[in-house]
Amino acid sequence: MTTSEFVDPRPLYTRATEQAAALIKTVRPDQLDGPTPCTEFDVRALLSHIVGGTRRIAVVGEGGDGLAVRPVADGVEDDGWAAAYDEVRVRVLKAWESDERMTTSVRVPWGEVPGHAALSGYVMEIVTHTWDLSEAVGHPHRLDAELAEFALANAREVLPDSRPRDEDTPFDTRREAPEGADPYTELAAWLGRTPLDRP
Repeated sequence: MTTSEFVDPRPLYTRATEQAAALIKTVRPDQLDGPTPCTEFDVRALLSHIVGGTRRIAVVGEGGDGLAVRPVADGVEDDGWAAAYDEVRVRVLKAWESDERMTTSVRVPWGEVPGHAALSGYVMEIVTHTWDLSEAVGHPHRLDAELAEFALANAREVLPDSRPRDEDTPFDTRREAPEGADPYTELAAWLGRTPLDRP
């Protein structure tokens, strides 16, 4: 297989991490205990998951056992999330830069897949968590619609309606998106999320 036979997810993943990094820089300390649409996480725990999950993706790209890496980041100070994410973001981009990595099989939580499929899944994950964080902190930036469209197409492929979602699936049952919804709202609905209620 050559890289021409699939959509190369690397440029999209790079953009997705840039978008996430810019958003993380806006998070204020007084927002860290606030809720997110990812109901098991407050903002601090979501940031920990984003940083820790990105570290896992780096290890996978480096050829290590990513499943041995807990997708959480311990010991990060409240004012250190932006720097912690920037550090792992640079590491993960380097780990996935080679064309060979795109076609080599890697082990990820959902199975053994070619590198391009794994990284496409991780585009979906970071784009979704960026929406979660954006919801939680009041949408300080306009989000890149093309990233959500790619993530949504991937979500529909790997989590079709024909595949039941159970306790091993890290996403809730699909919800109906409102008519005319933007790609992020559609993505969130497909993955079982709802926007936060605002006063």
